[in-house]
Amino acid sequence: MSYAGKLSETTTRRGNLCVGIDPMPSVLAAWGLTTDVKGLEACARGIVEELGERIAVFKPQSAFFEAFGSRGVAVLERVLADIREAGAVSLLDVKRGDIGSSMTGYATAYLGDGSPLAADAVTLSPYLGVGALLPAIDLAVAQGRGVYVLARTSNPEGTRIQHHTAQVVIDEITGLNPGRDHAIGLVVGATHSDPSCDLTGFNASILAPGIGAQGGTVEGLAETFGPALGHVLPTASREVIGGGRDELHARATRLLEKVSLIKM
Repeated sequence: MSYAGKLSETTTRRGNLCVGIDPMPSVLAAWGLTTDVKGLEACARGIVEELGERIAVFKPQSAFFEAFGSRGVAVLERVLADIREAGAVSLLDVKRGDIGSSMTGYATAYLGDGSPLAADAVTLSPYLGVGALLPAIDLAVAQGRGVYVLARTSNPEGTRIQHHTAQVVIDEITGLNPGRDHAIGLVVGATHSDPSCDLTGFNASILAPGIGAQGGTVEGLAETFGPALGHVLPTASREVIGGGRDELHARATRLLEKVSLIKM
């Protein structure tokens, strides 16, 4: 099955919400956990244990695992396995981008069959050119996986550069997608009332981070994405996981209900 097919099948059954697994120190504290590998594992795997059969997509942020070195990366491997076993889609947030053999190496690590870090999809940075990402894109397509390329991120610091580059990225990916099973998605933040780019003709998934702590709202998605709303995968992290384990189900349920009311 293609990535687009798997994503569609899973979101149809579970709802169109992506939950970020961001076990940062403030989240660990809210969970009553220590800021160490033991706390990291209890939080990250606990999120999947509690929500794994309800949420369609989980997005682990690799940085919070890498911060603990090889032991943290080993936890990430177990989290990805948990997501797979729960029947959900794993979208690993690594934002990698390089050229030539280096890009091929990243692709093998995060998208290659048999790699312990392989996810259903990953985030990629196009700063070195969309064409430089082709080793990852083509490996993803060949193995039924996907990628999400940064276009207009949720952070305000990206505005000055991305105002000039976002449309170029969108147009290039739109052209690449038809021959690649529509496996190339975009990252466009839910924090922008006007993303300053035209998504009307885009033809694949759009990851929309920033709901909750960064100020984006589910109610604002229609204004932000307009005709492209049907492609949007709303994404929240601290809004769901930031209140501790006891609040996980209630917070996830509230967001799922809000998303279900939007005509996606």
